[in-house]
Amino acid sequence: MSIRLRLTLLYSAILALTLIIFGSVLYTIQAQETMNSLQANLIQSGSGLAQSILNNYLNPNPPPKPSGPPPFPIETLSGDQAFNQLRERVIVRVLAPNGTLIASPFAGQDQDNTAQALPLSADGLKALTNKQIWWETSSATGDHLLIYNIPLVYQGNVTFIVQVAQSLGQRDQALAALSATLIIAGLLTILIAFGIGWVMAGETLRPIQHITQTAQVIGRESDFTRRVDYTGPNDEIGQLAETFNSMLARLQDAYQGVSRALKMQRGFVADVSHELRTPLTTIRGNLELLRREPPMPAEEGADVLQDVVDESDRLIRLVNDLLVLARADAGQSLTRAAIPVRSVIEEAAKQARQLDRGREINIKEAEDVTVSGDRDALKQVLLILLDNAIKYTTEEITISAGARESEVWICVSDKGAGISPEKLERAFDRFYRGEANSKVQGFGLGLPIAKALVEGQGGRLEIQSSVNEGTTVKIRLPREEIKTK
Repeated sequence: MSIRLRLTLLYSAILALTLIIFGSVLYTIQAQETMNSLQANLIQSGSGLAQSILNNYLNPNPPPKPSGPPPFPIETLSGDQAFNQLRERVIVRVLAPNGTLIASPFAGQDQDNTAQALPLSADGLKALTNKQIWWETSSATGDHLLIYNIPLVYQGNVTFIVQVAQSLGQRDQALAALSATLIIAGLLTILIAFGIGWVMAGETLRPIQHITQTAQVIGRESDFTRRVDYTGPNDEIGQLAETFNSMLARLQDAYQGVSRALKMQRGFVADVSHELRTPLTTIRGNLELLRREPPMPAEEGADVLQDVVDESDRLIRLVNDLLVLARADAGQSLTRAAIPVRSVIEEAAKQARQLDRGREINIKEAEDVTVSGDRDALKQVLLILLDNAIKYTTEEITISAGARESEVWICVSDKGAGISPEKLERAFDRFYRGEANSKVQGFGLGLPIAKALVEGQGGRLEIQSSVNEGTTVKIRLPREEIKTK
């Protein structure tokens, strides 16, 4: 069942319940008011008759005993016109204490000798005998009557029972007409409300249907650039459309990120395959030379073996670099501790001088500051930067450090040829080497490794370079405040 149909049925059910309650209350009030009006009329008529009988008939002489049907005329009970003044359609019967009919006038009309006493139940006769008023409804005579029974008490005894009745036919017809009107009007109202609710629900849910269609198109075409076009008020549906568009924007960014990552992964695999293929091919070729018959001279064999060892070392270095990158990509956490910057710089500079003893590496402005990071990782980053400076420049290399507010910076600078802007943009790409120089060893993984290690310590790595002016690589790390005892 659709939401539109459920909402329409809910509206209709609420309206139907409201109409039922309203109709029931209206019907009950109308029925009670008309009954109260009839009862008031009968009470007024019955009270007048009872008072007339008490005033004009009851006296010290015992009342005449009815001799059986036909009953004696009402004029013998009253000398005035009390009975002739009764309202039209009011039925009157006068009974003896045992329920026997004495007189049967009918609102002043001619006497009907075949008239019978109005219905009176055994419980009613018992209550009247006990001097209690009794109300009763009956349809025994073919007409629905409301009967008001009054006991007339004289000298402590019930001498007469006056029955005053009025037909409920008109009231029943009026209530039946009211009931039919309420039912027909209610059904028509519910039917009209259902149609209006169906149209209104459709208009209300139209934006949601549009969102659903947009989602289906996006899922079918994988087009995360689409957005829901909603121009209505900022209600619940407006907030839903806004949230959906925001979610699409995040999905678009994530999708593009995944696409870039997959593209980089394919390129990375291709580059690794290329880097591995060269040493493996060299090793395989040298092994074939060693297996050749007749064997090559010992002096040539030694050169071949040395070549195999060199290529094997190259493979080991490549695998080690790839492992470092893999750990960084996997988010492997580094140890975070307070590290004195100057001591790490001095150790890295000392080891770098062993790579090129003739190269001048100066330490300037290395303030005695402390960073929060991993000592071995920081030292490895410095060695990578110094190794690159030694490989690609022949000038002096300078290391400096300082602190500013909550940050520590370490710079490795040289006065070499510098890096062009187009090459500088790809400096952190894996396996990218700005200079195609076969004399310079490496795989193009140094700067990517350094960047990953710095970011793993909560810092960032920046490069500034100008052609023919030199290059500066700056490490930024969070500062660790030294607590004094």
